[in-house]
Amino acid sequence: MDTLFNSILANTSSELSVGAAIVTMLFALALGGIITLTYRLTQDEMVYQRSLAVTLFMLPVILAVIILFIGSNIARAFSLAGTLSIIRFRSNPGDAKDIGFIFFDIASGLACGVGLYGYGTLFVIVLCTALIIIERSGLFKTRNTQKTLKITIPEDLNYQGAFDDILNKYTKKYSLLSIRTTDLGSLFQLNYNISVGSGINEQEFLNELKAKISPYVKNDTTSFYIRRAWNESRLG
Repeated sequence: MDTLFNSILANTSSELSVGAAIVTMLFALALGGIITLTYRLTQDEMVYQRSLAVTLFMLPVILAVIILFIGSNIARAFSLAGTLSIIRFRSNPGDAKDIGFIFFDIASGLACGVGLYGYGTLFVIVLCTALIIIERSGLFKTRNTQKTLKITIPEDLNYQGAFDDILNKYTKKYSLLSIRTTDLGSLFQLNYNISVGSGINEQEFLNELKAKISPYVKNDTTSFYIRRAWNESRLG
C-alpha cells in the first residue's frame, strides 16, 4: 500500500521537460484551432454554437496535458478514472454532427499527448478537408428540408386530423410525433416531423394555419400560436 501511494505522489518532473510540454500544447492549440475553424465553416448558421466552438478549441490542449501528466504511470491513470467517475453530465445529447466534432477533438488531443504530432496533423488536415468538401459540394444533402413543427392549440379544437389537409398541401410528408398538454391542460402542443420543399410559400402556409385555429381562439391570440409554431419549427 505504501508503495502505491508513493508512486502516485512521486515527483516525475525529470521525465517531462518544459520544452516538450510547450511543444505539445502548441501543437494541440493549433489542431484545436483548425478543427474549430472547420466547425465554423461547415455548421449551419441557425445551429452554430459559440460555446461549442470555444470548447472545441480548448479540448485538445486539455486532453494532451492530461496524457502528459499521466504518462506511463498506471496508478495515476486509475486515480484519474476514479476522479472522473464522480462527475455527472446532465446535458441532453446534442446534434450528431456536434458529437462527431467532439470525438474529432479527443482524437487530436490524444495524438498530441502521446507525441504523434505528424500523424495527428495529417489526421486533422485530411478530415477537415473532407468535411469542407462535403459541405461545399452539398454531398449527402436531401432534396427536402426536415423540420420539427410545434403547434399549440386551444383545448376546444379537436386535434385529430385537424391540420392534415394543410400539411398535405404544403409538405412532402409529415408525421405526428407526440401530443402533450400545456398551461395546466388548457392547451395542446402537437409535435410534427415535416418534410418541406424549397418552393414552399411560407406566408400562405401560416395564413391557412391561422384560419384553421382562429375560430377557437379568443381575442387576437391566433397570431401568437402560429408565430410560435413556425418559429419553433425553424429549430428543427
